Amino acid sequence: MAVSVAKGGSGAVQGTLYDGNPEIGYRGPTACAAAGITYRQLDYWARTGLVEPSVRAAHGSGSQRLYGFRDILVLKVVKRLLDTGISLQQIRAAVQHLRDHGTEDLAQVTLMSDGVSVYECTSADEVVDLLQGGQGVFGIALGRVWQEVAGDLAELPAVRAEDGLITDGSDELAGRRAARKTG
Repeated sequence: MAVSVAKGGSGAVQGTLYDGNPEIGYRGPTACAAAGITYRQLDYWARTGLVEPSVRAAHGSGSQRLYGFRDILVLKVVKRLLDTGISLQQIRAAVQHLRDHGTEDLAQVTLMSDGVSVYECTSADEVVDLLQGGQGVFGIALGRVWQEVAGDLAELPAVRAEDGLITDGSDELAGRRAARKTG
């Protein structure tokens, strides 16, 4: 049976769902490009605790947030839910539900919605049960979103958190700047 994720609160602390490689992160503009969102959305969601950077938070003026792969996956899911008309309050509840349950294998999760509530389905039977009940209107297969984000990030520059060096040579100017800082 599908689990309603419309119930729940908000929390600023992100759990194991968002843990990733603590050494590799993506700067804000890269996260925006991969998730299909604006920098203003990214900044707002970070400041309000919806999706905070798990690799490195901003600490004062001039510091840069670094987002992990799972952070960007959640950003893309949030964007898709917003695009379908789900309220930000319901999206916060859905994100909190995923945090609380520490879903390890996101590729097996499908988020379904009736336009008001969001439901987590982890099997085809749950999706069918939801549809037969007349509740499901659309679904987001996280496995598919996972593949899209992985493909997008493969072409975008990543940053090593400890020294800020670009790990992909596609951003030559940023790489030169980083080399000057360390050299």
